[in-house]
Amino acid sequence: MDPLYVMLDDILQNEAVYPMFQPIFDIAKEQVLGFEALSRGSLDNELVQPDKMFAVASKYDRLSELELLCRKKAIAQFAALNLPGKLFLNVSPKALLDPQHPKGETLHLIEEAGLNCNRVVIEVTEQDKVDDGFLLLKTISHYRQLGFQIAIDDLGAGYSGLKQWSELCPDFVKVDRYFIDYCDQSIVKREFLKSIIELAKATNTAVIAEGIERVEELKLLKKMGIINAQGFLLARPSRESNDLAVSPSHILNDQIKSEPTVSQFEQSMAIGWLAHDVPAIHMNTQCLDAHRRFEQNKRLTSIAVLNDTRQPVGLLHRDQLTEVFAAPYGHALFDKKPVVKLMDKQPLIVDEQQQLDFVSQLITENEFDIRRHIVITKEGEYIGLAPLRDILKHITEDKIRHAQHANPLTMLPGNVAINEAIEQRLRAKHTFSLAYIDLNHFKQFNDLYGYASGDSVIKLLADVTLQVCQHSQCFVGHIGGDDFMVVFDQADAECLCHQIIEQFEARSKALFTPEHVAAGGYWATNREGQKQFVPLLTLSIGLVTPDVESCKNSHQVAALATDAKKEAKRYRNSYLFVCNRRKPSAPMVRLEVEAAVN
Repeated sequence: MDPLYVMLDDILQNEAVYPMFQPIFDIAKEQVLGFEALSRGSLDNELVQPDKMFAVASKYDRLSELELLCRKKAIAQFAALNLPGKLFLNVSPKALLDPQHPKGETLHLIEEAGLNCNRVVIEVTEQDKVDDGFLLLKTISHYRQLGFQIAIDDLGAGYSGLKQWSELCPDFVKVDRYFIDYCDQSIVKREFLKSIIELAKATNTAVIAEGIERVEELKLLKKMGIINAQGFLLARPSRESNDLAVSPSHILNDQIKSEPTVSQFEQSMAIGWLAHDVPAIHMNTQCLDAHRRFEQNKRLTSIAVLNDTRQPVGLLHRDQLTEVFAAPYGHALFDKKPVVKLMDKQPLIVDEQQQLDFVSQLITENEFDIRRHIVITKEGEYIGLAPLRDILKHITEDKIRHAQHANPLTMLPGNVAINEAIEQRLRAKHTFSLAYIDLNHFKQFNDLYGYASGDSVIKLLADVTLQVCQHSQCFVGHIGGDDFMVVFDQADAECLCHQIIEQFEARSKALFTPEHVAAGGYWATNREGQKQFVPLLTLSIGLVTPDVESCKNSHQVAALATDAKKEAKRYRNSYLFVCNRRKPSAPMVRLEVEAAVN
């Protein structure tokens, strides 16, 4: 007898398997969606690995036995660990269609464990070829009628692909790891994912990306709108409850830290200001009752759908519901069905504190219908809806206002925006620092090298300042001419000012002739007609941290920075003068800072 068969028989006789669980996360809400049960052999033999164990079971027509054993262990352990969310159970179509496969056993195990069917998702793998598609559809329909949800596993890896999707109408599709692996570096994989996302929207199916192992993959998937994620990057399979009590927040926080941050004061408005208080409905509301709600309010186009804890789970649209009821037998088929059958299961949900520019990026990247709404939450709970038209209208108005006051040479915010940035921080009592940056010897350079070269110097200073500040919370503004201001929201202002000086001096040498660089300057005629030696371009920076309790307006803060800049200009070389004067009426005290760059 085949030794592998004997090993398999030992496993089945002794129930020698144990479940492990791998979390599946909703990365938008930073919470657990559920856990996929993964079985391992507990006997020390060649079948300890699941792939080989299930292959041998399939070979000897004992797949149904093995799957039921794994299912039994997984359900019992899931309940014993009191894990949150849904339980995803892998089920092969071959086992489902086995005539010997006992009917009703999964329901019995679920009830015995004290779980509700709506917390269990039957994962049908796409890797096995199914000869009798009708019988599979009938079997899946039976599970759905009992209250289980359905998922297609390994989408894109097997035989039937989109055909199986269209026939089974799953609640979830899990995209095969092949399409996730280095998707950030493959145009083909990105286009495949886009197609899956569009199809999922059209069929109200939730997409789960599995096999995520790199932060770059997670970033791209989140950017594309795939919010359900699974993989070693987020959490590995485990048997221990402590290991399973995890959150993806540490990964998402690392992601945020690795990208350029934008000061909360740099944007004009948070999305919460545009939220409309539109009453929501519960996920168990019948379609007929929802239809009556729309009929009572003709201006209502969308309704948020909430769960028991007032968290949004979907968005019901008037036109979709009307279309269904207009079809033959529409009312007969859907009147008493819950709205979850027809709602959009993947609406755009954002926290009230998200800034308009960020929301705009999500809208344009995911190509949302302009007629739709987005769902606004506060700490995860529903507070209202915001029409996409209103959002885009406010963003457009804000961009126009910015352009009207921007400096035409650098396109950086001008005096109006700079004053607004300072006033916002004063109103919020938010501690900040203000740097006044001024070019030295610019007029002589402009006279010698011409206005075009002078413009190049201004642009260079703008570029250097933006590049140095791109990974910190800063607001960069251009007052006019060769004067700039930077508002710093973090405690790294001095360090960044040093970097601006160093990088500008290094890069500005390319604007001079080699002879002038070698000499450290050039001879020019001053206003009195006398020859004088002019050094290369340098910077004077005055830095102040105003007292937000004492300073009443932006003019007082700007006056402090101007005085500090005047002190910095007393020095021949580039210099950073850090002022200890914080109140408008206090006397100026000079702080010597060794910040010159020779």
